[in-house]
Amino acid sequence: MIKFLDLEFINNKHIKNELLDVAKRVINSGWYVNGIEVHSFESEFAQFCGVNNCVGVANGLDALSLCLRAWKELGKIDDGDEIIVPTHTFIATILAITDNNLKPVFVDSRDCDFNIDSEKIVEAITPRTKVILPVHLYGHIADMEAINTIAKQYGLLVLEDCAQAHGASINSRKAGSWGDASAFSFYPGKNLGALGDGGALLSDNAELSRVVRTLANYGSEEKYEHIYQGVNSRLDEIQAAFLRLKLSRIDQDINVRRDIASYYSSNIKNSVIRIPVWKDIENHVFHLYVIRTEKRDQLQCYLRENNIDSAIHYPKPSHHHESYREYKHLKYPIAERISKSCLSLPIGAHITSVDLQHICNILNRFEA
Repeated sequence: MIKFLDLEFINNKHIKNELLDVAKRVINSGWYVNGIEVHSFESEFAQFCGVNNCVGVANGLDALSLCLRAWKELGKIDDGDEIIVPTHTFIATILAITDNNLKPVFVDSRDCDFNIDSEKIVEAITPRTKVILPVHLYGHIADMEAINTIAKQYGLLVLEDCAQAHGASINSRKAGSWGDASAFSFYPGKNLGALGDGGALLSDNAELSRVVRTLANYGSEEKYEHIYQGVNSRLDEIQAAFLRLKLSRIDQDINVRRDIASYYSSNIKNSVIRIPVWKDIENHVFHLYVIRTEKRDQLQCYLRENNIDSAIHYPKPSHHHESYREYKHLKYPIAERISKSCLSLPIGAHITSVDLQHICNILNRFEA
């Protein structure tokens, strides 16, 4: 079986000895929370993204949620305010909104690249709109130039969900540096993945970063002095150390993914399969390589029969989940079509040239 994702290969066979050295370094340090590894990673990742401040937190959901909470504490937004967000995204994006007693206002996707349709954002804006929350889905950075223009025109904040887009850029300006703030996940399967959960909030705004850091530390800047009713959401010292190692290799890893994606796009030649498109290779870091076909379930079974693993991201848009049933009556036709037709192919350092040739040959023989 050609695996969809092989973390054992990436972490054990690929960089096992380096990871063991990193773990030993942290263990021998005797410091396991908020130490030099976290502070160093925060500085290095902020520099990588071209942003002044980085706050490590427990996971990507917390990064989103704590940013919105911090804006509430700073008086930028209030209970019941509206957040414009794509409906075709992982549910964590929406949970961060509703967990803060804010209202998601869904916008449909672009058929060409799966991302939020910037041309439909304006019609979703009301007097209660305070934030645009674009998601750089599958590793393809959203149309941030257009989104920022709209945000400036209407006086809105922009929070980038960069959970899948570490290193993607537009005109050499990286994901995470376009909005007022940006949230990253370091879940193990991400392009920059830890060996457990992890996340970060990035911003050029020092005050926002201070409040997020304080909220994430029980609402405290000084021990036993609690300014806010905070939470415990900190990036582990050992995960930060693992991430520092992986950050030093991320450009190499992204190039591997881009090479695989380019091979797929050049060699999949089947009229019933739509391959992804992108304007410029720097716009996409291919956290996922997602094809589309009206016979998605049939194709997935066919691939499995030929020892090729695949995955579906995501089988239903956010407004169709039972947890958000009050939005179920709304219609977002492009997102709904994408969710029924998308299929993610294997991609990553574990895929060999022989694997790629086999996958493409099998795909090209598929008959709907």
